[in-house]
Amino acid sequence: MSNPVSTRSFGGESYSFRQFADGINREIPSSEIILLSTLPRGGLQITQPQKISDNFLKAYIREWHTEDDATWKAITSGKPAKSKNDSRYSQEFLKAFGYQYAASCPVADPVLPGYVGAVQLLRSSEQGPFTSQELEKLAESASQLSAALKEVRAARSIIQGTFVPDTQPTDIRQFALNASGDVVLFKSVFDRLDESIRHQMVHEARQRLQKLEGRDAVAQRLTMPDSRGDNWVVNAISYSSFPALTGTPLVLFCILPNCLDWAMVRASDFQADAEMARLVPAMKFMIQEYHRGPTLTEIAKTVHLSPFHFHRRFSELFGLTPKHFLLECQIHDAKGELLSGEKELAKIAADCGFAHQSHFTSRFKQATGLTPTRWRRMANTKA
Repeated sequence: MSNPVSTRSFGGESYSFRQFADGINREIPSSEIILLSTLPRGGLQITQPQKISDNFLKAYIREWHTEDDATWKAITSGKPAKSKNDSRYSQEFLKAFGYQYAASCPVADPVLPGYVGAVQLLRSSEQGPFTSQELEKLAESASQLSAALKEVRAARSIIQGTFVPDTQPTDIRQFALNASGDVVLFKSVFDRLDESIRHQMVHEARQRLQKLEGRDAVAQRLTMPDSRGDNWVVNAISYSSFPALTGTPLVLFCILPNCLDWAMVRASDFQADAEMARLVPAMKFMIQEYHRGPTLTEIAKTVHLSPFHFHRRFSELFGLTPKHFLLECQIHDAKGELLSGEKELAKIAADCGFAHQSHFTSRFKQATGLTPTRWRRMANTKA
């Protein structure tokens, strides 16, 4: 097999999905090649390519991501998978856009650390189904794409500067639990989580699905203390049905990324979705200006939207409000200052944009579950 993806071919902190797609299309002829990623708001998002039907994109995000049996099977199994010919995804969604067959293969963290994704190939009825040999080629190409994306993230992380150790280390940040509390997505990783976090997720899943009453619920931000007293910030999204995973109600739990993770995101990471790409500069502005507390109106102006519309769409698409994002930036900066040990708490509070030291201590404890002094002691012990 030729080498459609080379980590050396991308260079620096960006890469060309089109280059990848052109290479794989020579090996596995397809009508369309798309890149998907899980996100903190729950579910799957089409991130690439730039030129994809807007109707296809919106329909997939609105409804069909929960029916995408090929992609969810690939993610759960860690291997290539084909969509079933008699599935709703094939018969109702793909056929509506001129496709008949889909094959997916997992890709590690296309956009954010801990949020897995997949590359999906689509074919028309005339092109025929994917063969087992083609699935093997797809697996090799997806592995090479994962390696390339890892290199891109490494280059971007160097640019960002201060590193703060993650107090909630896990290589996967999205889990699914059913009404019985059984884990149906990434159980082996879930079983290694902090015991207190596991128990809280099981309890939340049971409670939420008892109250669901047949309607999907919007993402809700939860704060879960672990056994050491450190808070984990988690989005919980309830689904009345999730056919591609269980066909029964479930809750997706998404451990939110930190400020450094968000800082590595680029508008080009969402070329398929112009609205998401448009909002990324506002995120960059908040990362640069959080220390002076920019207003919602000021932030919204950077992307030429009204404050109301910006707040609503930013929250819906990224899974957290602008206010929570600004606070995450403040807390992340404060953690770095605490670890350096070079400043007094009052100076850290002022430099990170808090009104005064008591305000800093209160918000820090609210966000992390620990006072700044205790957090520093715990982080230094773990390091």
